[in-house]
Amino acid sequence: MATAEISVIALGSADPSASAYVAEIQRRLASQDRVRYRMSAMGTELEGSTADILAVAGELHAVPFELGLPRVYTVLKLDERRDKAQTLDDKVSSVRRLLDERG
Repeated sequence: MATAEISVIALGSADPSASAYVAEIQRRLASQDRVRYRMSAMGTELEGSTADILAVAGELHAVPFELGLPRVYTVLKLDERRDKAQTLDDKVSSVRRLLDERG
């Protein structure tokens, strides 16, 4: 199981808003079943096999090109554990438990 965060930045538009590209990326994610995902204010978190995450990341990177933009910059952070399965929720829960222990 791997977790990742992806940010796809569309460059070359006269409009400084990224909402239209983010919305289309979220639509594409909703139409697939290979990775779990959740949108955050600064990117989208992904969860699944490394191969599936990398495949989906490639597809998402292409979205702004498909919408007519001349340049796309994508940042992908990938975390894979092979000693135990760990979901996005597990990672957050682990830190919250430590915070609760210390009050």
